[in-house]
Amino acid sequence: MGNGAETPGDPTETSGSDVTGRRDASDEPRHDLGDHADHDEHEHRSRWPLVAAAGAGGLYAGFGVYLLGSVADVAPPAVGIGLAGVGAVVLLVGLAGWLEQAFLAPARAGTSHKSRESYVDTTVLFLATDVSTFGAVFVYYFFIRVGTWPPQELPPLLSSLVLVNTLVLLSSSVTLHYAHEALDHGRRRRFLGLLGTTLVLGVLFLGGQVYEYYEFVVREGFTLSSGVFGSAFFGLTGLHGFHVTLGVAAIAILCWRALRGDYGTERDTSVATVSLYWHFVDAVWLFLVLVLYGGAAV
Repeated sequence: MGNGAETPGDPTETSGSDVTGRRDASDEPRHDLGDHADHDEHEHRSRWPLVAAAGAGGLYAGFGVYLLGSVADVAPPAVGIGLAGVGAVVLLVGLAGWLEQAFLAPARAGTSHKSRESYVDTTVLFLATDVSTFGAVFVYYFFIRVGTWPPQELPPLLSSLVLVNTLVLLSSSVTLHYAHEALDHGRRRRFLGLLGTTLVLGVLFLGGQVYEYYEFVVREGFTLSSGVFGSAFFGLTGLHGFHVTLGVAAIAILCWRALRGDYGTERDTSVATVSLYWHFVDAVWLFLVLVLYGGAAV
């Protein structure tokens, strides 16, 4: 970027692509080993989404077994914890493999089977399905609110820490937006500075959540097994925190690749997709604070 050289960056912004990221037929990557050009799109297969989905299923099932074991003594809670741990590991392996195959490997090779628009559209579809994941837990919380409220003595949820955490996360969304804008205008130093600031803010938010959990669990005795509201609260905040953790890891990868000069005004696919994900996580947090934290005080 800074020296004017074309550096292999995102999988769709390579030499031979026009301003919109589309490629001419003559620019499509050629394959050795006897592959035919008309099979390029159809031969692209990946097992990693299935691995990630299996891991997510194990993670959620483990939490369910833990709750059933703690409340109804259906199974030992340790079984649920073990299942959730294995599921989390498998999920992370699946996501890492998926990231390597879909983004990092094509970026190193400087070739791609898909356009920038395809990656962005796929990210939007993923986020649309992710709404249902959060929606299921929110429905559980709304079901609780229909009954007697509060279900038990609750600790003070809406605190200054929550407000500070909200400000930190919203600020990170702003810095990431302007980092992307700086990249579009070729302002490398500003891009790097704002991207690094976003990473720091994301880590600070996670630190705030860890401290909040410490306050609730250690000082207040409010845990995942503290009744139906406890399961809803830690289920929603934990699910969101997991998404933020994945987002922080993705932004860290963006920072690493940005320092290597992998991004430019026409090489921003990874920045665009991660930005969509991060803004989605921020929007979910706002809704969560209003409904869960604020709603618990009503």
